[in-house]
Amino acid sequence: MTTLATDSTASMESASHSASAKGWWSGLVGMLIFSGSLPATRLALRDFDPLFLTFARASMAGLLALAIVLLCKERIPTRSQWLSLIVVAVGVVVGFPLLTALALQHVTSAHSVVFVGLLPLATAVFGVLRGGERPRAAFWVFSLIGSALVAAFALGDAGSASLKGDSLMLLAIVLCGLGYAEGGKLSRSLGGWQVISWALILSLPFMAVAMLRWWPAQLGAVSVAGWLSLGYVALFSMFLGFVFWYRGLALGGIAAVGQLQLLQPFFGLALAAWLLHEPVSVAMIGVTLVVVLCVAGAKKFSK
Repeated sequence: MTTLATDSTASMESASHSASAKGWWSGLVGMLIFSGSLPATRLALRDFDPLFLTFARASMAGLLALAIVLLCKERIPTRSQWLSLIVVAVGVVVGFPLLTALALQHVTSAHSVVFVGLLPLATAVFGVLRGGERPRAAFWVFSLIGSALVAAFALGDAGSASLKGDSLMLLAIVLCGLGYAEGGKLSRSLGGWQVISWALILSLPFMAVAMLRWWPAQLGAVSVAGWLSLGYVALFSMFLGFVFWYRGLALGGIAAVGQLQLLQPFFGLALAAWLLHEPVSVAMIGVTLVVVLCVAGAKKFSK
């Protein structure tokens, strides 16, 4: 009996480690997709109004989500799940895209993208409040160190600051952290791609009407880069990224996998330098290495 119990425990631990590893890999893919969001948004803003951009990307992603849900004949969420979906929609469908688009009118992509490094801390806090997670004290130490490094880098090396732009980015981070944590929690019962799909569908009537209200007068003047950027933030940032990200949060833990976003600013900065020709300092490399260590430490003490 003892041997059977031991084997059963070992099997359960192995399955848990396997799920955690899958969660981290899925979260990594989601993070890489999200890395292009702010540079692509900045590029799209050269051709589109920030309000139209926000409503159009959500409407396009919402139509795709509706088609997939109907094709797969997914079950309709329960009443309690709809309440959580409202939180997800406010955080990641409306709040973060709109506030970052407005912020990018006042700060550079390189400056704004570094603020995303504060997302793991926001996600972890809401993971505790909404997801019932209880990381160890060492987790918070690594998380705070990583977040402090990112914040210091943003203030000291990522472009000129703007009170309005920085305030909008900070509010966007809070809403996004709430949306990530709520979506990660809900993904455990509803499924990762189902969460973002239903959140988009829930928002679709409002976003579609708003898109028509702010429809541009001259779409023929939009550049190819503008259309490609809109396509990216609609298909990848608004939908596919969340499919991987919410799956990762559900399998690997909201607070733990959320630490991967400490790396996102540096991928985003690389894209900003490549796509927008914005300067990236040498200090980024050193800070990146330290942040990687913080992510590794946070992962070790996440449970």
